[in-house]
Amino acid sequence: MKKTALLASLFMASSLLAACNSGSSDSSNGDDVKIDVFQFKVEFKDQFEELAEVYEKENEGVDINITTVGGGEDYGAALKSKFASGKEPAIYNVGGPQDVADWKEKLADLTDTEAAKAALDGSLDGVTMEDKVLGLPYNQEGYGLIYNKAVFEKAGIDPSSIVDFASLEEAVKTLDSKKKELGLEAVFALPGKETWVTGLHLSNAFIAPEFDSNVLNAFNAKTVDFKYGDAFKSVLDLQNDYSVQPSVSLDYSQQVEELFSLQKVAIIQQGNWVYGSIAGIDQEFADNNVGLLPIPVEGYEGDRVPVGIPMYWGVNSNADEKVVEESKKFLDWLYTSEAGKEAVLNDFKFIPAYEGYDATKISDPISKEIYQYAENEKTIGWVFMGYPTGWGQDELGVGIQKYLSDEASWEEVVDSAKKSWEDSRK
Repeated sequence: MKKTALLASLFMASSLLAACNSGSSDSSNGDDVKIDVFQFKVEFKDQFEELAEVYEKENEGVDINITTVGGGEDYGAALKSKFASGKEPAIYNVGGPQDVADWKEKLADLTDTEAAKAALDGSLDGVTMEDKVLGLPYNQEGYGLIYNKAVFEKAGIDPSSIVDFASLEEAVKTLDSKKKELGLEAVFALPGKETWVTGLHLSNAFIAPEFDSNVLNAFNAKTVDFKYGDAFKSVLDLQNDYSVQPSVSLDYSQQVEELFSLQKVAIIQQGNWVYGSIAGIDQEFADNNVGLLPIPVEGYEGDRVPVGIPMYWGVNSNADEKVVEESKKFLDWLYTSEAGKEAVLNDFKFIPAYEGYDATKISDPISKEIYQYAENEKTIGWVFMGYPTGWGQDELGVGIQKYLSDEASWEEVVDSAKKSWEDSRK
């Protein structure tokens, strides 16, 4: 877990901490307000902390402390532990309708915020309950197969020719046959250790079509059929068979930073959030030689990438009223002020999920491609936000790890996942 940077003096922080009662974020002496933020996105941690300092300077008496848990950490489990400890954050993250159902007793109504009013059409559907908006979108994100353009060109592969699984498989075999001259350790780096990559993101590409790409359909479904389960297995096997091994112990950092950013592999399954990490290692490579391919779904052909809201900001309804109101003000400022919008686009490298932004200023090439897919309505919904609690990672993701380790057959993984879904929805 990465530690937070204290954004006020040690004396002030210790005084505020001592003033907190009941463990939840509370107002402190006089008019001072302390806001504890517990968030998941490691990729913009430093930039977010810097922007919070700007807000503090503009709003005397407000102290914002940010804790970031993500990457290889399980944010959901960490959030539950945080609440169980009695040190409840003022602002935290929820992932969609299942999370909203799980946390609804601790989510303040954000309907009256300026950010909610500016949110793009449809972006609040998964966090609206009983006509109350209980979360505000982070941003839009998309993912697929991130590839090295220069390596593809050197291998004589035209990315536009990859339109289905067969053409992807052919390209992968070509890259594998030329590994030595291309300077590759392997074609792929499959991070089997990260159950969110396999059990959430990869599964979503093949489960979303079953639910018409609608997160609420998945949330309300009593069963899952794995209609595209064979296609799912084919893409998983392709990544694993041509991956740096052992894939089951490969994590996100190794995949993105040690292997792809150093150009030791040609393809990784990830999204636009990796741009900052790649650019931090090789800016020229990140800006000029990184492209995006859709994950091919046999039986659901189409040039589509999954695009959605990765997480939402929730405000703790148990917090002191002053803390709740100041938390809303901070989130409004984050997405609707000029300083906030500038940071969202240029510092966070976000694809905005709100009106009032100049989309032409989206700066990184992966985000530009994903934004174009969204503009052309060539997207797959993020239905994994509607999976039963823990199902994607703890059931399906763990099952996939067993499959990659030859401890379970694919049929056993699917049968177990189907039963777990059904049991959770009874």
